[in-house]
Amino acid sequence: MKRPFLWILAASICAGFSAQAEVLSKSKTIAGLKVEYKVILPEHFDPAKTYPAVLSFPGGSQTMQIVQTDIDRGLRAEAEKRGYIVILPAAPNGQLFFEKGERVFPEFLKQILADYPVRDGRFHIAGHSNGGISAFHIAARYPQYFLSITGYPGYLENPAPSRIAAISKMCINMHVGELDADWRQEMLEQSTQFRAKGLKVRFTVEKGEHHLIAAFAGAGAAWLFDQFDEAAKGCLSKEAEPK
Repeated sequence: MKRPFLWILAASICAGFSAQAEVLSKSKTIAGLKVEYKVILPEHFDPAKTYPAVLSFPGGSQTMQIVQTDIDRGLRAEAEKRGYIVILPAAPNGQLFFEKGERVFPEFLKQILADYPVRDGRFHIAGHSNGGISAFHIAARYPQYFLSITGYPGYLENPAPSRIAAISKMCINMHVGELDADWRQEMLEQSTQFRAKGLKVRFTVEKGEHHLIAAFAGAGAAWLFDQFDEAAKGCLSKEAEPK
């Protein structure tokens, strides 16, 4: 959904941005739910250009406080440096995005596409813990909007054949801590199932890590964006074997 005139109008607003663009605080009411979200813009953001974009879900209770923590843990620095738009929504009225909060989709995505110049109208979708489950859930429901899925950790709940088929053309990245026993087993089994069906999956077990994977914080956020960059070129060149 292209709205060039809106982007050009926004250029005058963004002209005053410093090289380090601000993180914007936004809200929309969709399907009777108020969605609050943050938008990270890249350095030297130009509304007349298009940019790769990530829809990133927070974990836990998916509150705005957790959204801000994710921003501070490295997403902002990498997004600004690499030229990405990152959208980080909080669960509306505390309703998780793989439960009742899913009602705001796909209208929320349509609104983002109207407001920001997302390249080819498709996102990378990612999240950790409940955010990882949310990422797989929303991608399976609305696959036309997504290039890749990254759960760190995260997996597809209720992996019915139709839901697996829906994500079969996406690049899938599944990461779990070595000490996160329950999630590790679930994700190992699912990554193996996906591979058997011909899906392109990278599955890694992060040594010494628990549920919250510290390896993706700070400078480690670069690895997430490496995978987004890779997916834009057609998924991983060599599939990682399950461990």
